[in-house]
Amino acid sequence: MTKLNYEQELAHLHLELVKLQDWVKAKGLRVAVLFEGRDAAGKGGAIKRITEPLNPRVCRVAALGTPTEREKSQWYFQRYVAHLPAAGEMVLFDRSWYNRAGVEHVMGFCTDDEYQEFLRSAPEFERLLIRSGMILVKYWFSVSDEEQEKRFQERMRDRTKRWKISPMDLEARRRWFDYSKAKDVMFAHTDVADSPWWVVEADSKKRARLNCISHLLSQVPYEDVEPPVLELPPRGPKDPDYRRPPKQSMRYVPARY
Repeated sequence: MTKLNYEQELAHLHLELVKLQDWVKAKGLRVAVLFEGRDAAGKGGAIKRITEPLNPRVCRVAALGTPTEREKSQWYFQRYVAHLPAAGEMVLFDRSWYNRAGVEHVMGFCTDDEYQEFLRSAPEFERLLIRSGMILVKYWFSVSDEEQEKRFQERMRDRTKRWKISPMDLEARRRWFDYSKAKDVMFAHTDVADSPWWVVEADSKKRARLNCISHLLSQVPYEDVEPPVLELPPRGPKDPDYRRPPKQSMRYVPARY
C-alpha cells in the first residue's frame, strides 16, 4: 500500500468517523471500544488515527495506569466503570479490564483465584453493559514474533519512540509463549456471541488502521446527521474607545522558523 493510497482511504474513513460521532451525539449512544494485543502491535497508532478528526468532548481515550493501593482493594472492574461512556460519548480503552487476563496473570500480579474469578466474571460484566444499552466492541491486535522484534529494535534506536518501551515490555518479550497461552485461554472464556473478540492482523500498520476503522464503522449503525448551516457574521462595529496595547509591551515567541 502506497502512502498516497493510505492517506486517501484514511481521509474517507475520517469523514465517516465524523458522521458516526455526530450520530452518537445526536442519539445519545454510549460506545465503548477496547484495544488489546501484544506490545508494539499498533493499538496506540490505531487509536490516534480514530481520534484525530473527532471532538475530544465526544470521543475520549481511557489509558489507565498502575492501580493505587486503594484501587487494588476495590471490586476489580470498579475503576474501569468510572471511565465508561455517558450518553453521546465514545470511549476508546487503550488496554482495559483484560489486563487481568494478560499482564497481571503472566507476571504474577494477581492470584490464581483472582484470575479464575475474572475469567468467570468478565462475560457477565460485559453482558450487563450491553443489556444497559451500551455498544461494546473488542479488538485484539495480532502481530508476529518477527514484526514485534523489528518494532522493538526501532523503538530502542529512536529517542522519540524510546518512551514506548519499558522493562515490562522487554520481560513480556521474553515470555512470548506465556502470553500466547494466556491469550488463548482468555479467548476461550470471553470470545462469546454477544461480546466477541475481533482480531486485527497488524503486521502492516497502515492496513491494520484502515481495517480497524472500517470495521468499527460497521459495528455502530449510523446515518449522516446534516449539521446546521452556519453563516459567518460580520465583525461587530469598531469601538472608538478601544486602543490596542503597543506590540512592544507583549512577549512574543521567537520567530526561529
